[in-house]
Amino acid sequence: MFARMREDVATIFENDPAARGWFEVVFTYAGLHALWAHRVAHWFYRRRLFTIARIISQISRFMTGIEIHPGAVIGRRFFIDHGMGVVIGETCEIGDDVLLYHGVTLGGTGKEKGKRHPTIGNNVVISAGAKVTGSFKVGDNSRIGTNAVVLNEVPPNSTVVGIPGRVVKRDGVRVGRLEHDKLPDPVVDMFRDVQKQIDDLKAELAEAKSKNGGNEKNGAQDLQYHDAGQRRVQPD
Repeated sequence: MFARMREDVATIFENDPAARGWFEVVFTYAGLHALWAHRVAHWFYRRRLFTIARIISQISRFMTGIEIHPGAVIGRRFFIDHGMGVVIGETCEIGDDVLLYHGVTLGGTGKEKGKRHPTIGNNVVISAGAKVTGSFKVGDNSRIGTNAVVLNEVPPNSTVVGIPGRVVKRDGVRVGRLEHDKLPDPVVDMFRDVQKQIDDLKAELAEAKSKNGGNEKNGAQDLQYHDAGQRRVQPD
């Protein structure tokens, strides 16, 4: 138990450059407190002492602002940075070396029984405000961008951004820590593609007009004369 606790503290030092000392981490990091409380609650939950487990989890929620259902299964070296507003559902399974930021929801999509929450693979980063809802897997070494809404399975080694979440990088360079300011935006990319098509069409139209030369002007004059002739032959 104490070895796991030391590992939890060491994980914070590896992931948070603001951590300055063991005393500070142990007594001031809400994510660490929520994780330790969850382990106690999960112990009771596995022994079907559900009410005691829920009481512990709710006390932890009140103290830390992080709600982890006692039934959730969490792997090693798990770290919640800042943590306020994090919600982890009952049937959620989290692998090793997972990093969550504040406002993350790992939730379900309805009232169905059984497995209804996501399974998070190893070495996954889920950034602030992201919502991962449904019974599917987020593959190993993937990262979820800020405020993304993920509703479908994410392949390994992928980067997901947007609402709804879109995979914008897959099987590329190994996923490391999330760089919030360098995530691609698929919506912006789509508008850029549309603008490029509009510019190409304008260029083609201008080229067609230049090739026609004065044909358009002569055609307009002929049409004007034709209309004038029609007006002259019409009875008063």
